[in-house]
Amino acid sequence: MTVFVESRLHSPELPAPRGDLSDAVAAALLYDGPVATPRQQQAERADPYGDDLQVALYILYELHYQGFQGVPDEREWDPALLALRHTLEQRFLTALRADVPSDQSAEEALAALLVEPVGHDESSVSHHLQRDGELWQLREYAALRSLYHLKEADPHAWVIPRLHGRAKAAMVAIEFDEFGAGRAEEIHARLFADLMADLGLETAYGHYADAAPAEALASVNLMSLLGLHRALRGALVGHFAAVEVTSSPGSRRLANALRRVGAGPAAQRFYDEHVEADAVHEQVVRRDVVGGLLSAEPALDADVAFGVRATGFLEDRLGARLLEHWRRGRPALRVPLPGALGPGAPAE
Repeated sequence: MTVFVESRLHSPELPAPRGDLSDAVAAALLYDGPVATPRQQQAERADPYGDDLQVALYILYELHYQGFQGVPDEREWDPALLALRHTLEQRFLTALRADVPSDQSAEEALAALLVEPVGHDESSVSHHLQRDGELWQLREYAALRSLYHLKEADPHAWVIPRLHGRAKAAMVAIEFDEFGAGRAEEIHARLFADLMADLGLETAYGHYADAAPAEALASVNLMSLLGLHRALRGALVGHFAAVEVTSSPGSRRLANALRRVGAGPAAQRFYDEHVEADAVHEQVVRRDVVGGLLSAEPALDADVAFGVRATGFLEDRLGARLLEHWRRGRPALRVPLPGALGPGAPAE
């Protein structure tokens, strides 16, 4: 019998820096003394979607989840690191607000997600994987998604103390399902670790951070950014709604893709589970989580819409990178996975 090893049993190693900002953050975390952070102007000039800023943010956010090997737990609330994180967050958030249109209500933004394209969507990663995806591409996709799915639902749980009434009850009900409905073996993060094992991937938490391009880190960082700030609770609900509304059809395509390439039953099960569960969750999140929140706090409508559309904006950027590389037969990861990488891929 296979013995499951909990993917979050140990803290991961610090990701490798990708520039001056992330290098300074990593050094500050490992140095046993006063924290020396980058100059304010340096942080304010950084590319908001670039590798350096996104790695720095990812490292700082992970202090609130699993931490890192060799980094004292006390660093989570270090004032200098929190001040730097605030500057980086504002750089990222300001760019998102400038790039994401604000011409829709929350209802309109969610309604747009319910429109499925007729036929094959050339811009959709799940459509590509269902029709043309190869096993090495599905392995890359799973490796990238592991940065979220191995902590699935955790960022959204931060909104629970900030909700009340109908919205809170509905949110807790959905999160209860995400966390296995009381059964450890059914926790969705555990199911994703099983998927990774079926695909021959390393299941340790945060293992593929160094392989993830900035586009993938930005999608993960958005959840933490919205979750850690009460003022952004409406945007976090919008993000959660976007995930749940799009999950069921996307999961169906990914389950089909895994069957087509002959992936194991555990790999297929993760997405099969989401086809059914998220079809129900979609109704609850739109009617009761979003509906309940906006009934109590109608002024948050624009924030919910922003959360929906910012999620789509970053997912589109990630999808464009993946498809550009895959259609050229090239790995989309910064560090190629062991094994077959597709025609024309560089040797390891």
